[in-house]
Amino acid sequence: MSYAESGGPVADREHPGGDPARPVTISYIAETAGVSIPTVSKVINGRSGVAADTRARVEALISEYGYRKTNRRNMMELVFGELEDMWGLEIIRGVERVAREHRVGVVLTEFGPRHDPMEHPIDETLARRPACVVTVAQLSEEQRNQLRAKDIPFVVFDPTTELPDGVPFVGATNWAGGRSATRHLIELGHRRIAMIAGPDRILCCRARLDGYRSALEATGLSMDDSLVVRTDLTRDGGRAAALGLLSGPARPTAIFACNDLQALGVYQAARELELRIPGDLSVVGFDDLPVAAFVDPPLTSVHQPLTEMAAAATELALALGRGEETPQLGLELATTLTVRESTSRPADQ
Repeated sequence: MSYAESGGPVADREHPGGDPARPVTISYIAETAGVSIPTVSKVINGRSGVAADTRARVEALISEYGYRKTNRRNMMELVFGELEDMWGLEIIRGVERVAREHRVGVVLTEFGPRHDPMEHPIDETLARRPACVVTVAQLSEEQRNQLRAKDIPFVVFDPTTELPDGVPFVGATNWAGGRSATRHLIELGHRRIAMIAGPDRILCCRARLDGYRSALEATGLSMDDSLVVRTDLTRDGGRAAALGLLSGPARPTAIFACNDLQALGVYQAARELELRIPGDLSVVGFDDLPVAAFVDPPLTSVHQPLTEMAAAATELALALGRGEETPQLGLELATTLTVRESTSRPADQ
């Protein structure tokens, strides 16, 4: 079973927006049931891992507020490899916003954490034959060809690898973001600037690292390999990398992390080593997730416009689904630096 959704967050418990004809969103079901969006997705798609009472509560809400299938022309699909609340919710918001404007339903599909999306069959998507697909999961060449064979247009969201010419995608200016983060720290007077980079296999991680290198070289500074650590894009990865960087005799005065989760790991490491942010250590993240504004101190971060990227990907996918000619198949949205309280001049200046 799949759940077609359109519309956005609503306040009317009797029916979203007071309009009985308007489909209910998956986020509304999750909020009303008091569970996460991934939990609702599991129930909708008949997956395990949900307690019996929770499943019953979610199914009752789906039945109460309305579940209906849509025909192909009025349905699109949003595909995740693994749906993470903080990052994924921003994407869902962008997709829902555009789908609501076009009165198109959205099927949310999650391959799940145990699966490699590149190897996961997309038989269910092919059988549904949606008008178009926005895929956060990075599809293999075979999967892309399967979609083409069924005449299902698709757009890759934030590609992690180089795509062949002609594959539609929407991403962000990762190189420019990495450069602006590093330049901000240089302008504050920092010279020993470390970077916690992501895995080299991920395109955006390489671009952010290249931006870091470019900013250093533009100021006459050479990149010190001992100040660059590659690790997973997780809080644990950031913590372990920061502990290594900050425990040496010549520790950096600033760290640029490849994403906000790594930056939160840097915060944790700094607390363990009794270092003050930003007094002893300036920290910059990347993504500018909502949590960045609420940590203590609020995190300076490169804003990646995830909601706007998702909206642009949806507009492009729907246009392709209508058979329209589009001016471009590849689009990168600008990143901007959001300066908060986690960065300052070095303590010795």
